[in-house]
This record gives sequence, C-alpha cells and structure tokens, in this order.
Amino acid sequence: MAAGVLRFPLVLVLSALAALSMFVPAILALVQEDHTVARSFAYSGLLGLSLVALIALAMSNRPVRDTSDLSNLLSLALAYSALPIFLAVPFYEGLGTTSFLNAYFEMVSAITTTGATLFEKPGRLVDSLHLWRGMVGWLGGLLIWVAASSVLAPLNLGGFEVTSTADPGQGDTRLDRFERANSAKRLVQITRTLAPIYFGLTLALWLMLVVGGDRPLVAAVHAMSTLATSGISPVGGVENATSGFSGEVVIFLFLLFALSRLTFSSDTITTARPGLHNDPEFRLGMLLVIGVPLLIFARHWFGALELADGEEGAKALHALWGGLFNVLSFLSTTGFESAHWDAARDWSGLGTPGLILLGLSLVGGGVATTAGGVKLLRVYALYLNGQREMERLVHPSSVGRAGARSRRIRRQGAFVAWIFFMLFALSLAVITVVLALLGMSFEESIILSISALSTTGPLTASAGDAPIALVEMGAAAKLVYCVAMMLGRLETLAIIALFNPGLWRD
Repeated sequence: MAAGVLRFPLVLVLSALAALSMFVPAILALVQEDHTVARSFAYSGLLGLSLVALIALAMSNRPVRDTSDLSNLLSLALAYSALPIFLAVPFYEGLGTTSFLNAYFEMVSAITTTGATLFEKPGRLVDSLHLWRGMVGWLGGLLIWVAASSVLAPLNLGGFEVTSTADPGQGDTRLDRFERANSAKRLVQITRTLAPIYFGLTLALWLMLVVGGDRPLVAAVHAMSTLATSGISPVGGVENATSGFSGEVVIFLFLLFALSRLTFSSDTITTARPGLHNDPEFRLGMLLVIGVPLLIFARHWFGALELADGEEGAKALHALWGGLFNVLSFLSTTGFESAHWDAARDWSGLGTPGLILLGLSLVGGGVATTAGGVKLLRVYALYLNGQREMERLVHPSSVGRAGARSRRIRRQGAFVAWIFFMLFALSLAVITVVLALLGMSFEESIILSISALSTTGPLTASAGDAPIALVEMGAAAKLVYCVAMMLGRLETLAIIALFNPGLWRD
C-alpha cells in the first residue's frame, strides 16, 4: 500500500486523508440527529474521495520519478493555503449562517495550529463543528511533526539550519557521496514512527481529562489542541472546563512536549551529550517557565500590595499556579488560560500583562515540535554568541572553551538565527503596516501580527485591554491574517527556499 502511495504528490495524499476524516464528525452529527451537518460532512467526504480517485487514476500511468524535498515543501505550502478551501466546504455548509471566507479563515487557523476563531460564543457551533475544528488542528500538528523530520530537516529549515553545516534550503554537501533515502519513503517511515506516538499521547490525555470530569467531546478537543498547540476549545478555554485544577495539571505536563523534540524523539540531537537535562532547548524553556512566573509572583512585594487577612496563603498558591500554567501555555504557542490567571494578575498588580504573553509567544517552543514562534534553539544560539562576544570584550585574545558543535551553533548557527530573526521582524513590520492601512488600530495590528506569525491565536483575546473581534474585520484584513498564519507556520526561510530554481527546473 505504501508503495502505491509513494507514486502521488504529498498534497494529494493529504487531500485523501482530509476527505476520510470528514466521516468522523458526520457520524457524530448522525448520532446526535443533526442530519444537516451529517449530510454536509458525508457528502463532502464522498465528493473529495471521488475527486482524489479521479486525479490519482489520471496520474497512475505517468513515469514514476523520485519526489524531491523541495517538491514536498511546495506540497506543504499548498496544504496550508489550498487544502483549507476543501476543509471549509463541510464547515460552511453545516453551519449555514456564515460566509465561505469566514469558514476558510477558520480552517487556515486550525490547520496552521494558530487557533484564532471567529466564533467566540461556544453555543454558535454544534458539537460536530467543534470536533472538526479540533481534528483539523490535530492533523495540522501531526503534519508539522512529520514534515519537520522528513521535509524541513533535509533542507536545513525550520530551525535545523542552526546546527547544520549546510546552507538553509540546501542539502548537506558532505552526504552527497552517499545514496540518500527517497524523500517519499522517508516521509512514510517517519510517519510510521511518529504517528503512533502522537496518537498515543492524545489518547492518554483524553482519558485523563475524562476521568477528571470533562465531557468526552470537550476532553477530546482539548487533548488534540494540547498536543497540536492550537488552543482550540469548544467551551471557550480550559478555564471553563469541568475538569478544573486536575485538568490543568495534566495539560501542563503534556505541554512540556512542545519545549523540545527530545521529549518524544531522538532524531534531532542538538547537544553532544545525551539526555534531556543536557538539551539546551528544554533547559532554556524550563528557565522561562520557572523564572517568569516567579518574577510576576515577586512583584507583589515590590508593589507593596496588600490582601485581607486570611487570603494571603490561598491567593499566593493560586497566583503562582496561574502564572506557571499561562507562561508554559503561551511559550508553547498554545494559548490556553488558567482559571487562576486572574488571581496571578491581581496578586502581581498587573492589569493586562500583554507584553509578557506577546514576548513568550514570540520566543516559541522547540525545533521540530508543533509550537511556533522564533524557536528556543535560535534564541539559545543568539545567547551563546552574545556571551562569547562579551568575553572577547574583556579578553580579546581568548579562545572559546566549547567543543566543535557548540562553536558551530555560536558562530554560523547564530548568524543564520540572526538572519531569521531579522526576516521575522521585517514580516512583523510589513503585516502590522498592512493591517493598520486596512483600518485596524496600531495596538490591534501588533497583536494580530504577532499572534499570526507565532501561531498563537488566543493572543487576540488575552494580550490587549479588550478582546479583538476578529469577526468584525474586513474581508481584506482577514485574508492578510490568513497569509500571516501560513507564513508563521512555514517560516520565512522556507518560503524563500520555494524560489530555489531547482524546484522549477523540472
């Protein structure tokens, strides 16, 4: 079966998987006797499978050629831009009270694991539509998990360029004399390895949330959103879930997988010494997860804030937990808010700490995880470079003590990371200006740009003094936001790699 799949482009295989997935919400709608939604998903799935079968039949007689990594990168770009058109069809037909542009926006937000939604009122969507949003986000997270190792890593993109000896968008020239595995076969092998882990972690989290008291549907969507770091929720966030504190604890533990690839796989070694405790990404992430909440917590005494007698102990614990959960949630670009986040803000005296949440989302999670943002490894490379430059200011003739791998990260890795950071900043500036020209205020434009480029959609509701009403944006602004979400998921270096002449020479 795998040999037959290897004959077709990646985007066609993804379309077939999307069509098959539509039958899951169709069955749920049928069980709940919502026949309109059930027909929308069932008919869309059948139509999609028919079109995929016809295209596959037309392509079956063509000569079998090796699929290049750049071709898979192009398919990945199409999956984030064109595939949501197909994904939006059952959503649009099932809801029936929205425009197709809004449905397309929702699907782009889900598949890029951004999680920004136009339907903030939980009662606006039925269970089947909530499940579809969660499933699309979950499949988008699996796609970027697999694509990181099978598509981005061979091209030294997506953060792998920091530790690689080759230029971004190019293969490692030292391996050219060896016969590399076919890109399609590599894609199948990595999917077989990672998909069971992804599914198993999601199933385990779902069972824990159900035991904690959540409805099965709510637990399923929250479990899928946690592993995909999409922040999609059918009840407006985990703070409204019935699992309460226990649900937040288990979600917190599973969010740690977004800090480093080494938490679930050993295919991206970023340090010469084995072990998670030696992984620079995980250590830097834990430093932020522990350090930032402690600073917010300590501000209570620096601000000379007072509480009534008897409230100090309980309020302090609630504030500390709210800070811990929110910092990890936004650092992993998930965007879930703790039910005790208000307590953390009241304890610290901060009104709306939007800059803290924006900064955490910009940093992002680990390389080759479902998290977005600049990525912890790039921040670590810039830190090493800055540390070494300060040492040379004191001792200009000194020699670095680190090994060859650390020297690579500190020099060439930091150079490439700085280029990416500048491209990220330029993209942020351009999108902010365009949104401002389309009628958004400066504050709203900044929040929207960062939320899209870091794939942290819930920032639109949490970072400002008041939530941004995405549904009230104009059509042009929604399309610009969609483009920004695609750019944030694929990253600027990958977009530039698509203009490589080798992709279009065939």
